[in-house]
Amino acid sequence: MGICKVNINGNKLEYDDTTTYADLAKEFADTADGDIILAYSNGLLRELNKTLDEKCTVSFVTTKSVVGMDTYVRGLIMLMMKSFYDVLDKEKIRKISVEISLGRALYCEFDADYTLDEQLLNKVKSSMIRMVEEDLPFKKRAIKTRKAVELFHKYRMYDKEKLFKYRRVSNTNVYELAGFVDYFYGYMPPSTGMLKAFDLKLYNEGFVLILPELANPDKVAEFVDSPKLFAIQNEGNKWASALGLDCVGNLNEQICKGNVGDLILVQEALMEKRIGDIAEQIRERKGVKFVMIAGPSSSGKTSFSHRLSIQLRTLGFNPHPIALDNYFKNREDTPLDEDGNYNFECLEAIDVEGFNRDMSALLNGETVEMPTFNFKAGKREYKGNTMKLNEGDILVIEGIHGLNDKLSYSLPKESKFKIYISALTQINIDEHNRIPTTMGRLIRRMVRDARTRGTSAQGTIAMWPSVRRGEEENIFPFQEEADCMFNSALVYELAVLKQYAEPLLFGIPESAPEYQEAKKLLKFLEYFLGISSEEIPHNSIVREFVGGSVFPV
Repeated sequence: MGICKVNINGNKLEYDDTTTYADLAKEFADTADGDIILAYSNGLLRELNKTLDEKCTVSFVTTKSVVGMDTYVRGLIMLMMKSFYDVLDKEKIRKISVEISLGRALYCEFDADYTLDEQLLNKVKSSMIRMVEEDLPFKKRAIKTRKAVELFHKYRMYDKEKLFKYRRVSNTNVYELAGFVDYFYGYMPPSTGMLKAFDLKLYNEGFVLILPELANPDKVAEFVDSPKLFAIQNEGNKWASALGLDCVGNLNEQICKGNVGDLILVQEALMEKRIGDIAEQIRERKGVKFVMIAGPSSSGKTSFSHRLSIQLRTLGFNPHPIALDNYFKNREDTPLDEDGNYNFECLEAIDVEGFNRDMSALLNGETVEMPTFNFKAGKREYKGNTMKLNEGDILVIEGIHGLNDKLSYSLPKESKFKIYISALTQINIDEHNRIPTTMGRLIRRMVRDARTRGTSAQGTIAMWPSVRRGEEENIFPFQEEADCMFNSALVYELAVLKQYAEPLLFGIPESAPEYQEAKKLLKFLEYFLGISSEEIPHNSIVREFVGGSVFPV
């Protein structure tokens, strides 16, 4: 029996080599701020049922962290699937899939020879509760990839079957829960005992799995309906499904068949049609003078605003783009965040009074000298650029606060048309592994930042949590107030971004705090076969990130 030398919170301890991270988690449970679900060993994530490394510095991951909660959710999904297969005859289940994120809930679709009703959901929920009480272990095991293909065909999990058809590795890790086997992208909890907070509720044509609150993982979050957001995501999913492009395996199949060119043309044509439809909506709303565009980072706002302006021109409008960034307060007047850094994300960083004064003057037919913000000097500058609104003129205003009426408080409601844009992923890895929209946006931003700003992938990953906090505070609370929503995600884009992102991610050293996220993204990109960017039109939103756009982005 060997000895493992372990450093925990500065305490140097010794354990025999049969000790698991779960054993350590029990010993140090009182020092954690929540339930321990994973561990870091020398900076690398470990599942709790793993035995200790010979020499390691250990810290714990709780369910109050994003990484820990993601693990909790994967466990919940497998627990739910196991319960459906226990309650129902698996031969009558065609597909149960996790499709859309709605705040602290996941929308799932149900296709089986059963009626989806409250009675059925209650049976499934009761089965889940029973297994939580039994504290059943999640067991990881490696099987031959060809065996995984056969296994998932047997379960009628055809998305997974097709996914593994394009895997290069000879072995695949699967998880087993009381005889039920599934595959998940990411680590799992040690057992079902900690998955106490959840609920199931009928929604639309399917149901939602309601998740815990992140700040309080022992409490089920309140389900907040977002009908506009759901509608735009569901529309994209239905379109992808109708074309047989709802999972990565199907996309890879089309790439192998040489159908990429047609796929790109069809997707881009659909996007252009949707932008044209929005332009028509603006025309039908008489009196619109301000088109307010807002969305989270790397949604393609700039390309979208240019393409919308072109569509507006075809309808007789004369659009003028305005970047809300030009109304930043001077650097010395910018608020600071809790860490003492400039907070450019909050509304208070904008000269709201100055913006309303200028917009109201333009609406009244006055000539206004427009500002330009000098980011190097940190000051607004006036260089004689004047503007006056004439008949048919319309302002296209892009900025993260565009949906917040506090920004444009002095402008009449009928003069504003508000658009929420985000890259809402239409393709999933497989039935039970959805692609978070934030992951697609992070990859977009990483590629663009490296190309246009000289920022390393490590730097982009490091700043991402701060960007996400700004979105949570300043964009997402107002998304349902939009007059319409636009989904800028393209079903083929991750296969294109793969070639640009992988070298950047490989450049992050193993010793860096961002290495774990880089490793996760590299594993994710392995699922995709690559696509060249040559066939992508130069007005595509993807061009905003990989380069070659006809627009000044």
